Amino acid sequence: MALDPNRILRLIPLFTGSLGGILLLINRFVTVQLTDSQARSDVLGVILSGVLILVGLIWQQIQPRSPDAVTLIGEEGIEFNPNLSAPIKTELAWASVMVLTNTVTQSLVVYYQDQVLLRRGILGPTSQVTPGKILKRVLETQKPVYLVNLNLYPGKIEFDYLPPNTQGVICQPLGKNGAIILGANVPRSYTKQDESWIEGIADKLTLTLETESSTNRL
Repeated sequence: MALDPNRILRLIPLFTGSLGGILLLINRFVTVQLTDSQARSDVLGVILSGVLILVGLIWQQIQPRSPDAVTLIGEEGIEFNPNLSAPIKTELAWASVMVLTNTVTQSLVVYYQDQVLLRRGILGPTSQVTPGKILKRVLETQKPVYLVNLNLYPGKIEFDYLPPNTQGVICQPLGKNGAIILGANVPRSYTKQDESWIEGIADKLTLTLETESSTNRL
């Protein structure tokens, strides 16, 4: 189970408030003669300690916890379509390593013109891509789809080319002819920055693929 990186942060107000209240109580017991100014200070200290404890308790409820990561099932590797030209292989290699090293992506498939051009990362059980409803929608609308928790979607069975325990998926279109499908090992893990980064990489890759296709070298 993954450790929550915010756990200590959430406990600080609760610990500080409790410690402050205990010290105030000790100070009251050891004070022989209580002055008016000390009484006012004690009241203020109790209020502050109570607020800190309340904040700590609220943070325990509303602070989001990081979802647990899993180890994806499958072998790590890289597979290119053997019919690709050298420039396309170079571009695919660059694009895939950028995505794999800069986002939470663990598994990646590039599908273009009814062919799988690349599989990289943790490889799924099948090397073939048969577009299901989700991927078909991406190809038709040319708009990305982000499935934040794949286990909640009945249509997850269409992603049999990804590891079976993939937690989150992004289908990013490559123009109207293909898509790059990304799998993560943590649900709800892609940020808006990640999505923007993936979109930029996909746009550059699309331009290269369309150029190569027009010259019949793909």
